[in-house]
Amino acid sequence: MTSKQEREHLRTMKDVILFHYLDESMLEDILRVSEVAEYEPESRIIEEGEEDPHLYVVLSGSVTVTVREQSGKDVYISTIGEGDVFGEAGMFLKSKRTANVFTVTDTVLLKLHRQEFIRFIKNQPAAGIKMLMIIIYSLLRKLREANQELAFERKTHFSQEDVDSFIDDIMKQ
Repeated sequence: MTSKQEREHLRTMKDVILFHYLDESMLEDILRVSEVAEYEPESRIIEEGEEDPHLYVVLSGSVTVTVREQSGKDVYISTIGEGDVFGEAGMFLKSKRTANVFTVTDTVLLKLHRQEFIRFIKNQPAAGIKMLMIIIYSLLRKLREANQELAFERKTHFSQEDVDSFIDDIMKQ
């Protein structure tokens, strides 16, 4: 990576909420231990079911998140753009990914490995704790949104009582 690219990545990182509390030297530390990867449109970043110990930061471009139904159909979940973070659970769990992530446009991602993140926290505990709190907040926000979506989805389905009432009404005619 050239110094010009590095400066550009550092400038973008300053606008990422996850890195809000980091000073220039801490941002440089994170950049140094991360992988910066460039992708073309429609590239697969994460495959549902794989293990992946990375947290991802979108430095430029955007990605789409989908989940595969049992029928094999991909269902759109969200689009994530510049400055956003995804894959936070991979920092805490050694479990399989629950979604697919594909690039939408030419995209540059910063990939931070779990071990490097832990090392950063050990070396910079105050900044690391703030980053952890932001990750927790982000995960809780996503959980709340998923719960709201689930509640809405359940409201749009007929209850058994609705179906029974409908059938009774028809049978009476």
